[in-house]
Amino acid sequence: MNAKFYPELMKKIYTLLFALVIIQTSFAQEKPKNSIGGRPNIPSDLVFEFGFNQLNNRPEDMGLSFFDSRTFNVYFQHPFKIFGEESGITFNPGFGVGSDKYAFKDPQNLVNNPLLGTESSEMVDLTEIYGDDIRIKTNSLAVNYFDIPLDFVYHLNKTNHSKGFRFSIGAKVGILYEAHTKNKFKDADGLKRKVKDSQNYGLEKIRYGLTFKAGSPGFYTWFYYGLNSTFQAGKGPYGTAASQLNFGVAVNVF
Repeated sequence: MNAKFYPELMKKIYTLLFALVIIQTSFAQEKPKNSIGGRPNIPSDLVFEFGFNQLNNRPEDMGLSFFDSRTFNVYFQHPFKIFGEESGITFNPGFGVGSDKYAFKDPQNLVNNPLLGTESSEMVDLTEIYGDDIRIKTNSLAVNYFDIPLDFVYHLNKTNHSKGFRFSIGAKVGILYEAHTKNKFKDADGLKRKVKDSQNYGLEKIRYGLTFKAGSPGFYTWFYYGLNSTFQAGKGPYGTAASQLNFGVAVNVF
């Protein structure tokens, strides 16, 4: 992806999300709030998901730092009642963006594998690139998607969906739009350096998997299990067929 295009794309995404906030806030002014403070009782959800990002069945040589490998998603979803007004079940389709970070334990990162073509990667020791006498602060891979979440939600409070416990099972489909590695280190001369390289790295262009969420209308826990490999067959490091495994907590703004 063109380096100049990426910042412009992110500006458009944030502008869209800001516009949604303004629209929903105007709706909220016309709707009554919950009797005990809480979130506005309006029909759509703008959610911020925070969590941890891991690779299921990854090679031993591709170790990840648990706390530094994080996920951040922003989704807008709208519920549609199904099976009747008081069934307690809604179908909540939506759209948004998802960002996953892989922070590697060892002093290594991905580079293009020239033997496999432009859409490929291999794992290399960063000292082979930048020299032996470096002190590494950050060595990570960031992967960004346009996501479409699709949830079937069961509300225990069947008459007022803005209150009470609820849980959902569903799916998520994502389209890769940008990926990059980032290496921050201090070289032998004490110079602080940050190197960012954007390319495909052999990643699959589409991801899909199952989701599970449970909690209150304003706060919930979530889990995502990827059904396809994160990397294209034979194109990723060590020929890995690992898939994504994400989980965390979320705040529902509306």
